[in-house]
Amino acid sequence: MPLALEPVIGLEVHAVLETRSKMFCDCPVVDSTYDRPNSAVCPVCAGLPGVLPVVNQRAVEYALRVALALNCQIALTSIFARKSYFYPDLPKGYQITQYEQPLARHGRLTVETPEGEQVVRIRRVHLEEDTGKLTHVHGEEEAYTLVDLNRSGIPLLEIVTEPDMHSVEAVRAYGYALRHLLRYLKVNSGDMEKGLLRIEPNISMREVGSQGVGTRTEIKNLNSFRALERALDYEIKRQTVLLSEGKPVIQQTVGWDELHQATVPQRSKEEAEDYRYFPEPDLPPLVLDPVWVEEVRAALPELPHARHKRFQEQYGLNTYQAGLLVAEREVADFYEATVAAAPEVGPETVAHWLSGELFGLMKQADLEIDALPFSPADLGALLTILAEDQINAPTAKEVLAEMIAGGGSAAAIVAQRGLQQVSDAEQIAALVAQVLAEHPEQVQAYLDGNRPVAQWLFGQVMAAAGGRANPQVVLGELTRQLLEDDRR
Repeated sequence: MPLALEPVIGLEVHAVLETRSKMFCDCPVVDSTYDRPNSAVCPVCAGLPGVLPVVNQRAVEYALRVALALNCQIALTSIFARKSYFYPDLPKGYQITQYEQPLARHGRLTVETPEGEQVVRIRRVHLEEDTGKLTHVHGEEEAYTLVDLNRSGIPLLEIVTEPDMHSVEAVRAYGYALRHLLRYLKVNSGDMEKGLLRIEPNISMREVGSQGVGTRTEIKNLNSFRALERALDYEIKRQTVLLSEGKPVIQQTVGWDELHQATVPQRSKEEAEDYRYFPEPDLPPLVLDPVWVEEVRAALPELPHARHKRFQEQYGLNTYQAGLLVAEREVADFYEATVAAAPEVGPETVAHWLSGELFGLMKQADLEIDALPFSPADLGALLTILAEDQINAPTAKEVLAEMIAGGGSAAAIVAQRGLQQVSDAEQIAALVAQVLAEHPEQVQAYLDGNRPVAQWLFGQVMAAAGGRANPQVVLGELTRQLLEDDRR
């Protein structure tokens, strides 16, 4: 009988703290994608002998924001350590990190999974420095590696979970929830393709119903959610086959080969003693003022999970709508400001227009919400004149597209282009009569029982009105005149 196995997954997430300067020196943080290699390097981040690091206070503040938002216990005194970890892109031969006494422990993050809410426990949150970047060049006659130290020394926050997740779906939900949180706190953009957020799952398998963990592997430096899901799927299947055949799983670090869609061994999985941690002699203990900690806590914004709940309760949105709107802090802020600016419109209508028509136009124009050429009050004004039947929905969509193109306020566009909705009963009655007279065959088809043809006739009336007629008035008048014909 085959073994019934389930995965046990914990995550290590490395988030670059997007400060202006590096973790232990005043070198500027530059974009390694565009800036000249090795243009932001000094003796400290180059690892030259005799230099002394100095802690970046803003990096500590950003880390504290995250730890508090994750409901962690904050250590008012934490210790930096040396981690012996030699690579060509870490020139001093060790990394400054935190080990035995990190900044924060014992937190939690509540996430929405397909199975419902799940609380993922946070084991630790600690500060460290990033390494440089290697570019491997393979020519026809030689192969060599280029080293760029612009990234070396950039502030890095490591967030380690307990092994609380047991499916790819739960891991994906946690990854997105943490990314949203970091973006809400404005400490990390969440740009995985640039390496600003890197996820490393630790995965083992165990029999369903047991409480232990098996031999684990760690998948290094996944830089997209697609890679995360595919690598986990592959590793779960690989370990399941091994255990089902009675073969052992080797504890090791693996990488994800996107080309071959497989994990590949990199090295045996190290334990803490392999890194020979010891307290960093060049840095004093990091001591936090309790008053400052509380000031940082008080300045935290409303967080995504709480805002998601409130949007459902306060505005009557469903889970999907609320999720779309709170995913980005700027979108949620824009939504609430629009609701406040248009009280007669209704929060569900605002949500429908924001997440539907506006999102679609923004995608076409490649715009983020904070780059829109109009304010929430301007959108509220558009939806208000729609609610007041001054214009109809197709016209509102047309006006919104012009607003995005920089065409001015809704009222001005409607007035300049003569887009006011036609609601005059006599004018619409004349249009309906004209259309029915021009299409006797369709009218007869309707009278013979082909009721769907009424929708075609409705479209003809709207076209004759230039799309500006009040749809409800048109429909009522069309029905009335068709019924009159039916009685003749």
